[in-house]
Amino acid sequence: MTLLQLEAISYQKQNKMILQVDELSLKRGDHIGIIGPNGAGKSTLLNILAMLEPPTSGTITFDGMKINPNKIPISLRHRTASVFQHSQRFDMTVFQNVALGLKIKGIAKNEREQRVHEWLTRFRIDHLSNEHAYNLSGGEAQRMNLARAFALEPEALFMDEPFSALDAPTKASLMYELKSILRERDITAIFVSHDLLEIEAMSEKLAVIIDGRIIQKGNVRDVLNAPSDIAAPFLHAWNQLKQGLDPGVQ
Repeated sequence: MTLLQLEAISYQKQNKMILQVDELSLKRGDHIGIIGPNGAGKSTLLNILAMLEPPTSGTITFDGMKINPNKIPISLRHRTASVFQHSQRFDMTVFQNVALGLKIKGIAKNEREQRVHEWLTRFRIDHLSNEHAYNLSGGEAQRMNLARAFALEPEALFMDEPFSALDAPTKASLMYELKSILRERDITAIFVSHDLLEIEAMSEKLAVIIDGRIIQKGNVRDVLNAPSDIAAPFLHAWNQLKQGLDPGVQ
């Protein structure tokens, strides 16, 4: 069943066309990676999918409901969660940070505490429950952000470069844990990254965006094995980097 769909989406800023998407559909449980060069429109697309930024034109449908992007119902916002590149830390303890969204959502105190403990434990930072959020390392802070997102029990999770600030061992561990939870909970996940290795690890589907347009989408393996003429140069550079043929490729 389709959970989220974009149709005829455009986004302009200062009379400049930033994004044009004819159609993009995500089923429940889909894990899709969005990749492309810097400035291609990846984050803009994610923000529109997450209903954090309204498009200039087009239609957004969530779980069969056509959405007015300028007036998102609170009940709908409670069904999604987002995690960004730079960890969001509020001036309070780790426990209070994770509980914040639940409190806003109106979840009763007993259930709030149960969910917070569950997800702090799941992301292996329960021992930091009473630590001030500003004292956390980068990896610990991102685990806190993920715990806060999953405590909301979202149907869709939107992630924008969530691992880019982490060292390699922390990144590998967190990706493994996150992928396991997404599958277990059947959560639709949209993952933006400049790193094809992360996309391959986290996603079954791939959308390549260049100059504000999705120029190819499909199964990750299918796209990588048979890239379109436009996608091929970008993906070929990444494949060279991955295989160690040209460490200087950016």
